[in-house]
Amino acid sequence: MIEIKESDLKVEYYRGSGPGGQHRNVTETGVRIRHLPTGIVVQACESRSQARNREIALERLRQTLERRARREKKRIATAVPRSQKEKRVDDKKRRAMTKRLRTLPDD
Repeated sequence: MIEIKESDLKVEYYRGSGPGGQHRNVTETGVRIRHLPTGIVVQACESRSQARNREIALERLRQTLERRARREKKRIATAVPRSQKEKRVDDKKRRAMTKRLRTLPDD
């Protein structure tokens, strides 16, 4: 689990748009969090509660940072099985025969 320092965050509040009635239009419940070291910006305005939106935005930021920190494992090349090699050769032979049959016979 990645630890996020409060000093690395810049939190902004704004009025959320969309349904929710008069309460939503008057109060600044939308939360936008900017992670200063990486420049990642996440926001949440689903709920009418500013505290809940802050939790949602922090969780999104944590997930984004974890996704960014994850390293892809390099693929380890394995030997091609004998049956696959034989299948390739058979396919090539079949393809060559098809092409050979397409040509006009010499007289």
